[in-house]
Amino acid sequence: MNKNFGKPKSVGENSRRTKKREIPEGLWTKCPYCSEVLFHKELEANLRTCPHCEHHMHISSYDRIFALCDEGSFREFDADMQAVDKLKFKALKSYDEKIKRYRKLTGLNDSVISGTGHLDGQLCSFALMDFRFAAGSMGAVAGEKITRAIEEGLKKKCPVVVFCASGGARMEEGIFSLMQMAKTSAALARLKDENIPYISVLTNPTTGGVTASFATLGDLILAEPKAMIGFAGPRVIKETTRQDLPEGFQTAEFLLDHGLIDRIVPRQQMRQMLIDVLKYLRN
Repeated sequence: MNKNFGKPKSVGENSRRTKKREIPEGLWTKCPYCSEVLFHKELEANLRTCPHCEHHMHISSYDRIFALCDEGSFREFDADMQAVDKLKFKALKSYDEKIKRYRKLTGLNDSVISGTGHLDGQLCSFALMDFRFAAGSMGAVAGEKITRAIEEGLKKKCPVVVFCASGGARMEEGIFSLMQMAKTSAALARLKDENIPYISVLTNPTTGGVTASFATLGDLILAEPKAMIGFAGPRVIKETTRQDLPEGFQTAEFLLDHGLIDRIVPRQQMRQMLIDVLKYLRN
């Protein structure tokens, strides 16, 4: 005997539930800033910038470089370079396990890709940090790849462009991570001696040892809108100084007003801005 006395479902209700299940995942993305729901393909076509509030979401290093460079001109180098657990770091998970997880998640071997490409015919050496890999943290591999990108600019006498996106030094590599601050800065000093342009682009977020080294050493320092830029986080600074922080503290707009960066450039305009700057420097 059927003892199911539950309320019968209407045809309309069944139809709605069936349709809901049939909608493929990954079609929509919610903007973390204004909460607008965005069609995924349109968001990607807009370089992951919200059309409603212009919030710049994280973008992969490959998507960024292919949006910047002349078609088919980018040539990656040092792609196989991988981190080594020299310190045998162990916390909740071993460092090796964490790195394997990030490689699987992103398809990258570390937080930086580097290579050469052309901007309207001008050869440039690029290094791009990818926040998706360990929050863009700077370890020995990241520092080495950025240094080699700078040295490539020295070798080929071409401008160097670095896109920064980082939570800071990589804790699991200790002093090996902190050494990258000096190494990258020394390479940039050699670049400066040869009068070769270095352009630094700060994206959200750019913090810690990255900010304290190569990120803020550019001959020209650009930033994406609303990017958070600083050394320590605002909560740490507030607790240390025991003072209220100014409105907009550590945003690109605040730092533009106070002279740390030279210009704020929306992502869709970045390629043309770099082309214009490099043309000006050549003349």
